[in-house]
Amino acid sequence: MPKRRAAASSDDEASVTDTPASKRARTDDDSEQGSPAPPPPKRAPNGKGKARRKDDESESEAGEDDDEKNGADAEFEAEYEEKIRADYESKQKKAGGVAEFGIIESIELKQFMCHQRLTFSFGPQINFIIGHNGSGKSAVLTAITVALGGKASVTGRGNGLKSFIREGQNAAEVELALKNQGEEAYKPKEYGKSIIINRRFTKEGSSSWKIKSKDGRVISTKKDELAAICDHMNIQVDNPMNVLTQDSARQFLSASTPGDKYKFFLRGTQLSQLSDEYSACLNNVSATARVLQQKKEAIPDLKAAFKDATARFEEASKARDQARKVEELKKELAWAHVNTKQAEMEAKQENVAKQERRLPKIEESIKKAEDSIAECDANIAALEEVHKGIGDADDLHNQLAEFHKKLRDLAAESRANTNEIKGINDELKDTDKTIKALETEIAKEMKRLEKDTESAREAKQNQIKALREKETAADKELTEIADKIADAERAIADIRRNGEGVDQRVQEAQRNVDNCKSNIDNCKTAERDKYLPYGYNIQQVLHQIANTRWRGQRPIGPLGLYVTLKERDYAETLRLQLGQMLTSFAITDGADFQPLKKILDNSRNSHITIHRFVPDRFDFSRGEPPLGIMTAYRALDFSDDDVCRIFVNKASIESRVLARTRAEGERTLRDLGQGMAWTMDKFNLTRYPDGGESSVPSWDGRVHAMLLAAEATSEISRYQSEMVHHEQALQQAKAQKQQLNQQYNNAQKELEGLKRSQKAVDQRRFAARNEIKKMQEELNADVPIQLGAVQNQVDEYKESKRPLLAQIEGLANRKNELDASHKDLTRQRDAVQKQISEFDDKQKESSDACANAAVDRTKLQHQLEHYQKKLADEQEKVNEAKEAAEVVVQEFEEWTAKAEEYCERVITKRSPDVIQRNLTAVQTALQEREKQQGASVDEMTIEVNRAKERLEKATNDHKQMQALNNALKDSLHARLARWQEFRSHIALRCKIVFSLHLSQRGYYGKVIFDHDKETLQLKVQTDDQAATQGASRDKDPKSLSGGEKSFSTICLLLSLWESIGCPIRCLDEFDVFMDAVNRRISMKMMIDTANSSDKKQYILITPQDMNNIAPGPTVRVQRMSDPERNQGVLQFAS
Repeated sequence: MPKRRAAASSDDEASVTDTPASKRARTDDDSEQGSPAPPPPKRAPNGKGKARRKDDESESEAGEDDDEKNGADAEFEAEYEEKIRADYESKQKKAGGVAEFGIIESIELKQFMCHQRLTFSFGPQINFIIGHNGSGKSAVLTAITVALGGKASVTGRGNGLKSFIREGQNAAEVELALKNQGEEAYKPKEYGKSIIINRRFTKEGSSSWKIKSKDGRVISTKKDELAAICDHMNIQVDNPMNVLTQDSARQFLSASTPGDKYKFFLRGTQLSQLSDEYSACLNNVSATARVLQQKKEAIPDLKAAFKDATARFEEASKARDQARKVEELKKELAWAHVNTKQAEMEAKQENVAKQERRLPKIEESIKKAEDSIAECDANIAALEEVHKGIGDADDLHNQLAEFHKKLRDLAAESRANTNEIKGINDELKDTDKTIKALETEIAKEMKRLEKDTESAREAKQNQIKALREKETAADKELTEIADKIADAERAIADIRRNGEGVDQRVQEAQRNVDNCKSNIDNCKTAERDKYLPYGYNIQQVLHQIANTRWRGQRPIGPLGLYVTLKERDYAETLRLQLGQMLTSFAITDGADFQPLKKILDNSRNSHITIHRFVPDRFDFSRGEPPLGIMTAYRALDFSDDDVCRIFVNKASIESRVLARTRAEGERTLRDLGQGMAWTMDKFNLTRYPDGGESSVPSWDGRVHAMLLAAEATSEISRYQSEMVHHEQALQQAKAQKQQLNQQYNNAQKELEGLKRSQKAVDQRRFAARNEIKKMQEELNADVPIQLGAVQNQVDEYKESKRPLLAQIEGLANRKNELDASHKDLTRQRDAVQKQISEFDDKQKESSDACANAAVDRTKLQHQLEHYQKKLADEQEKVNEAKEAAEVVVQEFEEWTAKAEEYCERVITKRSPDVIQRNLTAVQTALQEREKQQGASVDEMTIEVNRAKERLEKATNDHKQMQALNNALKDSLHARLARWQEFRSHIALRCKIVFSLHLSQRGYYGKVIFDHDKETLQLKVQTDDQAATQGASRDKDPKSLSGGEKSFSTICLLLSLWESIGCPIRCLDEFDVFMDAVNRRISMKMMIDTANSSDKKQYILITPQDMNNIAPGPTVRVQRMSDPERNQGVLQFAS
């Protein structure tokens, strides 16, 4: 925000800082002082006035003012009077603009003086406040002064703020709104278009400020901020010309002397403040001049001391050659010692370099051993992963044992079936033999009887044949029904098997739904605690780790904190495969294992794995497949390189292929030729270099849902989506189960119907058999009893064959079923045996490879430890050599620095002993000479140099300070001359404007300034005086009537207002002594002046009526309510 500049300041005054504590009089950019200043008078003003006279003297000499004007004043007025007059008259014809900032918008009084609560809104230009005496008009002016930080004493209404509190109240409050708009607004971003100033004070004497923005926000509570605001807006609340209270206005209008008016003039235009400061500056310059004179008087003594020391030094100059020789030898001796130490240093450094040249070869051997170990570790990790991927054969052995048991059971049942068939066949053979023998006997007997009963028997035989055909048809129908019953029972068995599969799908779907719900709950919990997925109280574990001292680096973990997922599709697969790694910790020193394990055990995290690693940023890119293939490493992002390499070493993530399905993974591995893959349908795939393959279902345990999760919200959304899918699968499985239940019920009903049909056909067959038996008995009755008995036996034997035949048929069918089952189980058993054989071969091969790799690593580890120990020994030797060399180097540097401080480098090849002998001889001769002189050459040299330094310093200091003081004096004189120009210009303008204002009443008058005597007098000639006495004599203001005096003084005040830059003018009871005519003219004159004033606000208070004033756009009249009179009747003594 640009600060407003003072238009009337000279170049010398431009450096004066504009602060609240040191306010300078400001004028607007369009100042009324637009004419150039006259040349400065020879005599500078004094704020206190050395030629001050008493008021009565100034009055007695007032008539001689015109004669005492010097030529300079007359010349100045002649040069600028017309220009100032023309400028003023031109400005009077133009309407002044409305101020954008620095004027009062409103004021509110609470419990202030006689007002309980009073609010005023002011116009931007002219404001009249009218009301009867006692209505509290002057309280508004007092409140403005108090709100803007003025002193209570300047209001003339009390000695302290406590006196302004309404009677009976404990506190009062004044709130004033200043306009704050335009380009030069004060901090517009903070305050807005208005600045609210609130001041509250109590009877206890406390006072507080609140400086608020337009919207009521408190921006500051410090008075310094208010001072900055007033200074920025050029508001001078303590300036008596800006705010004339009732008392000061009455005094100014009626009782002021020429001296008081001059003081008023200087204070109102702030020339007196500037004069006082210039006087203080002059006093300081004079005091400095006196001090410099005292310092100048001490310079001859310093010159004498220097001359005396120089004379003594010249007396000792004869010994200078010897002293110079001593100095040269000392310098040579110093650098000879440095050369000796340099030779020793170079020998030590050569020894260090010799020792260090042995280290790279050992370090190279260590690097090779470490690389071999790292390669071996990677190989072991790969072999262990292969071995882990192979799994165990427990399931296969369990399957094989189950197949053996089933085969044994089938064999036992088959043997029993065969034996039973054999027994039945033997029984049938015996029965057939018996039937055949009996039938032979019957045939013989029947031939004998045929001739007698052939026709009757034939009829019965036909009946029996028909009945037997019925019996056969019933048997056939029973066989068909039996087949249908078997088919129905097989269908029911199939439905039961399908139902078991559907039950498993229902259970799996329900389990998936429950898992999703559990994962959602875990995600919500983990949202509040990011460490929750990694174990119990992990935050406390990390705190304990941070507060524990470790042999190696601080343990890293949980490792999952340093891993994020880039490919979200593989989140579940990587959680299952790397879940244990993600929750694990890592250490660099084996000694740290037990302390970390103890911390984990104490926090119920004993299941967490601890890895040991060697910080090594090795390159593992050779183990990665081509770029187009997704791997576990490519699906993850690591924030720590050590954690990344731990995963590479322990889980081989750089080579683990990720695939969506088992078939896709097998195709990818076949293209690569070998490797391992993890699939999204939960299979661990392995392809061996020889072309062999294995596929093992991956571990399907529970892992926390928030492992590798980007954020809980996305994971919750994903699990909710999965839960919807699983719920749909659950509903489909339940619907299929309901359908199978319906099919099962229908099949059961069909089976029951078949069994009912079987029972009905069996009853028909039984009826036919009974009829056959009855007819046979009748036939038998026609034959001899003996033959009938035989026939009965035959029938009984034949009847006994039927159940045997049916039984053997069932056994035969069962035999076929057992053979088919045996064949199928044998095929499955052979397949499992083949898998076991292949598994054993692979497991043995993998175990042997792991064991051989472990042996190789042990050998490499021993080799590495050997080289490490050798390196430590050699490094210790190097360190010892370096320490010895550093000591010598430090001594060399110290000796060199001391020698350089002593003198420049001296080239010498002599040893220190030789130089020391020469030095001793010369010093002995020099000491003999110094004994004769009483002082050494060094002492006398030092004395001369000190005396010279003191003399030069005193001379230079005096010269510089004298120049500075002269510059300050010249600058101050320029400022004083400029001050006189300001004063003359303001005084001339005041004279012109005063005369113009008087002329509006038909008066003539002038303002007489005597700057030397510091007086200001008014000379007024009224219209009646001009008619009776002519222009021969002017009236002194004391001889004017009350109205004329008030009108004249108002003209003076308006003239002085033209010379100040404050945007606010306040005047209380200006018309108390005026008659109606003077008051009307004064009002019009003040309104015209206010209308023509640019960006100025007038607040005028009067107890008179304002009926002759018409409010308009620029004039606002505020009428106060009549005072409340709650007075009782005074009781006077009779």
